[in-house]
Amino acid sequence: MKEFKTIKRIKQELEKLDIPFEAVGETGAIGEINGQRGKGKTILLRADIDALELEDAKDKPYKSKNPGLHHACGHDGHTAALLGAAKVLKKNADKFSGTIKVAFQQAEEIGAGARQFVQGGHVEGVDQVFGIHLDSSVPVGKIVSVPGATNASCDIFKIKVHGKSAHAAQPHNGVDALLAAAAITVDLQSIVGREVSPLDNVVVAVGVLNAGTRYNIVANQATLEGTVRTFSHETRDKVLKAVERIATSVGESHRATVEFENYDAAAPLINADGPAERAAQVGAAIVGLENVISTQPKSLGADDFADFLAEAPGVYARVGTRNLKDSDTWYGHHHENFDIDERGLKVATELHVCYALDFLNSN
Repeated sequence: MKEFKTIKRIKQELEKLDIPFEAVGETGAIGEINGQRGKGKTILLRADIDALELEDAKDKPYKSKNPGLHHACGHDGHTAALLGAAKVLKKNADKFSGTIKVAFQQAEEIGAGARQFVQGGHVEGVDQVFGIHLDSSVPVGKIVSVPGATNASCDIFKIKVHGKSAHAAQPHNGVDALLAAAAITVDLQSIVGREVSPLDNVVVAVGVLNAGTRYNIVANQATLEGTVRTFSHETRDKVLKAVERIATSVGESHRATVEFENYDAAAPLINADGPAERAAQVGAAIVGLENVISTQPKSLGADDFADFLAEAPGVYARVGTRNLKDSDTWYGHHHENFDIDERGLKVATELHVCYALDFLNSN
């Protein structure tokens, strides 16, 4: 939510291209390109624009100028590719009917940006959505388009346990919030083991447990923080209800009271079959059928492009940026040395352009 200079630069580029745009929140924007062949369908192309709170450790002329901040997930590349596509599409507005929306979205990394576009009504009336993520695990010159669920949902829950203080030598006079929290942590693992099908990929993890103030005091407060990851809306709802139910009931069994809250960071990302097939066909025309990947293991990492997909059918494709001869491009996303082979930007730009035109011009 702090991409002020980034969105300022994006708006300047859109103005140069004579593409009208509207602000979305404080740091997002959506532009509109209308085809000159008349009314037709509407497609939304999306790029996320935020960086990470991570030092840029690579020794390159284009490394981050801001200490502690780094585009370590390729979002600067996403922005550049979509601006390039917008330039091409604007110049070729006489070749299509309908409307192309170009969405420059903030705050993907905290799962807060896409919902601003949805809640602002910018996806209403959109017939299809399309997004691209650069991928350092995929060789440059390859495109990934996989139907179905590809990325997990992300929920971040917090469980507050309220007990009663007492001297540790007289525990019967208190209610041990630490003991209750520990029991909740253990019992939450039964959800994956006993309440979800073994064929359904689910994660319930507790990463933080804070309790107590001193070794000889029965803790009167405890806080757990964790995450739930699933690949379907139905399983997600079921597991979240189970987390709250178990936390509440286990807490009560220890005479403690429990508060449960959850932050909805991202829904499961589910590509529609038709759009995924279209992206594969369009991609094959760009890089060759042999360089299109249509099957890939699911990722438990989340992406809030899922919020767009929950409103309109579409696909989230991936474009390779790994140069097999340059190990500088092999680092994973969110690594301080992350870098890309910039030839992938040309592929991403062309994929945006060709997908949009193919969709708008098809019957």
